[in-house]
Amino acid sequence: MSFLSANFPFEGYKQRWESGSRIRLAEQICNVSQFLGRVRMQLRYGELTRAPLKPLRFAVLADRVECDWLARPQDHWDADLQPETGLRHASLQTLRDAIDVRSLIFQSFSTLETAYVRIYRDSPGNEQEMIVTGCVQRNDNSSRRLHSLSMRARVLGFRFQLENDILLELPKEVGPPSGSIS
Repeated sequence: MSFLSANFPFEGYKQRWESGSRIRLAEQICNVSQFLGRVRMQLRYGELTRAPLKPLRFAVLADRVECDWLARPQDHWDADLQPETGLRHASLQTLRDAIDVRSLIFQSFSTLETAYVRIYRDSPGNEQEMIVTGCVQRNDNSSRRLHSLSMRARVLGFRFQLENDILLELPKEVGPPSGSIS
């Protein structure tokens, strides 16, 4: 998926228009454009890896945004280090990206309160494995005082498993919400 394409289901908008809401499709398209532009500019390069983020899916629904992307791989400059070091750097970068993308979503979509995020990584078998997921809320300001990146991500609503500071694949039953997010 390029940064210029997005998935727009129209069912949620029909319900909002019939209920008299002020949200219009053109406004949402502008919000999507603003979000994708911010991602492209602000998250072009990571601090620990220079690879770009690769969006997989972005959907604007009536009550939430859903965003999936491929985590940045470990940096080529880490190739001479021990393999675990490169994986740790990539894992830390993924958590930083998750927190930053969450922030950009709520900056771009001022009326939404919920976002569902999934982050995948390429695995050796040319498959993608989910490593981070989360139903995040707008009013989660309690994490600002936390210095630990993994604790900050957990408080914001991200779910993941770390072993020796390396993100592990999440079990298959952790997936997208069915129906509404509670």
